[in-house]
Amino acid sequence: MRWDGLLLDTGLDTGLDTGLDTGLDAGDGGRGKTTPLFARPAVTRTFDTPEFRGVTFYEIHARSIVNRVPSASRVPFEWTVNPYRGCTHACTYCFARRTHEYLDLDSGRDFDSKIVVKVNAPDLVRKELAAPRWRGQPIAMGTNVDCYQRAEGRYRLMPGILGALRDARNPFSILTKGSLILRDLDLLAEAAGVTDVSTAVSVGFTDEPLWRAVEPGTPSPRKRLEVCATLNEHGIPCGVLMAPILPYLSDSPRALETTVRRIAEAGATHVTPIVLHLRPGAREWFMAWLSREHPRLVPRYLELYGRGAYAPRAYQERIAETVRALAREHGVGRAAPREARAAGWRGARMQGARRQGEPVPPPEQLTLL
Repeated sequence: MRWDGLLLDTGLDTGLDTGLDTGLDAGDGGRGKTTPLFARPAVTRTFDTPEFRGVTFYEIHARSIVNRVPSASRVPFEWTVNPYRGCTHACTYCFARRTHEYLDLDSGRDFDSKIVVKVNAPDLVRKELAAPRWRGQPIAMGTNVDCYQRAEGRYRLMPGILGALRDARNPFSILTKGSLILRDLDLLAEAAGVTDVSTAVSVGFTDEPLWRAVEPGTPSPRKRLEVCATLNEHGIPCGVLMAPILPYLSDSPRALETTVRRIAEAGATHVTPIVLHLRPGAREWFMAWLSREHPRLVPRYLELYGRGAYAPRAYQERIAETVRALAREHGVGRAAPREARAAGWRGARMQGARRQGEPVPPPEQLTLL
């Protein structure tokens, strides 16, 4: 491939975790340094099975896997692990699409069908957590692309990663749209016995036709909420990232009420609403879909997002307040097991979020996508 042996200039501030070795902790402030992305050329594979038809996998050996997020990024966590790049979930709005352009791949179809697999991720995690300079900071996973996308069913990288985190007693969180996380339930429970573990599933809406249109490679919202229920039943605290809420498509009072009610029924420890944001890469791909499927909404979206990636603050606050009121009404968090609630609160305390006499909020490191 053209990007075999590519050099990354770490002076580029993407505002996102690239999931690559950027040298940001090398003492030079992440400026003016280049480093090879991969330790050896990629191995290209295709699999003639229905679930992977049309998908190409590039197996690479990464140089680093525990990555520091650039300080300019608008995210509430500092360290991530991302074993994959690109995602077969194929969500039309995925903010991570632009990261494929760093490899001379496009942010549209290539992002959905050309998946980079860091096959040495488990060994790298174990090695880097054992390094003297590592201080056991919380690690967020699923913050760039889903670590439990379909490729994980074949490559099985997460068991080794979870085992390394468990053995190091290193706190971590996982955000996913996938159901494969239940395969690793025993490992998650073992880790939760020795450190702080929190999880969240992403469910922005429960409208099935809309789900099939904008999240075609994901399990259904119903299945994701079943995952949430199962994790909480086994003492693994799991909340819901209600994201993205799509203006004029999933933001009606009825749609919001239905989604929050089903989140409450699943026993979620918390719900965090996030309105769609359209960064470059995702913006072009989503707007092309909107033009085909809902052309009458294009002027409304241009009005909302004409000045940047985010909807106006007043709109975001109105949606957030509506969801908070619905969460109180339907009792989100009340049905969660006592052990799960306690573990979720411990994870929140680690983020330094508690004030005297105030309730502990849910773990903030899960609030990106």
